[in-house]
Amino acid sequence: MVMNTPIIDFHFHVTTADEYSEWFMGWLGEYAGEATLARLRQVLSSPQAILEYLDEQGVDYAVALAETNPLITGTSPNERVAELCRSSDRLIPFANINPYVTADLVGELRHCVNDLGCCGLKLYPTYQHFYVNDARLYPLYDEAQRLSVPIMVHTGSSVFRGARLKYGDPLYVDDVVVDFPELTMIMAHSGRGFWYDAAFFMAQLHRNVYMEITGLPPLKLPAYFPNLERNADKIIFGSDWPALTDIRGNIAAVRSLELSEESKAKILGGNAARVLGLTK
Repeated sequence: MVMNTPIIDFHFHVTTADEYSEWFMGWLGEYAGEATLARLRQVLSSPQAILEYLDEQGVDYAVALAETNPLITGTSPNERVAELCRSSDRLIPFANINPYVTADLVGELRHCVNDLGCCGLKLYPTYQHFYVNDARLYPLYDEAQRLSVPIMVHTGSSVFRGARLKYGDPLYVDDVVVDFPELTMIMAHSGRGFWYDAAFFMAQLHRNVYMEITGLPPLKLPAYFPNLERNADKIIFGSDWPALTDIRGNIAAVRSLELSEESKAKILGGNAARVLGLTK
């Protein structure tokens, strides 16, 4: 497994500078610097530029995320993200459905999967202000389970203006996967800040629940999750690009952890490949 396991970035934002909100671009400039903003524009200038960047960072596949977050970061439409990813199977489109913007959640999911070719769905409860176990979303989960579409959900903290942290508790995922046991759910950020223990336990407890470690410094993972290797089959790597630009550095940091080589390979791509149905 180790030799042939791809490196997969499960959390790669492709929202362009024009699509981001003005305040977010200001925040990103202060947080990461003007050079990062220039890099953002250059990398997202074309699908080929994205692939060249992934090659530079040592990444084989990237999950490209759409978003409909007009209150927080901006809007990157499902259609544009799907079109961007058509040029290469290394770019894997994940749709977003905002329950306050879209009335027909099931119809939109079918459109994204059947017509646009999206391979998964990301939900942003802390940005869109809903609990993951809200009954309004149950028809969406039922359809995602029927279509065998994985769902990634933001859990844990956010520093963005307007985000509401109460919606990021991983515990609310429990209701969903109990009621939809064949639905695969990925907890983005693994309960960052408040709920590391809860995220770890949820991934251990439920067969189809995974932790995704985007936004967590890899060298701190053993402190956040003291029994990290016990969950090696359920941990997925992601970068949160463009907030993180040194993806290669984070990959190296994971490889430096005191884990077996097999566990590192699972975290860096093997588990994601299984969720996405990829082979290489």
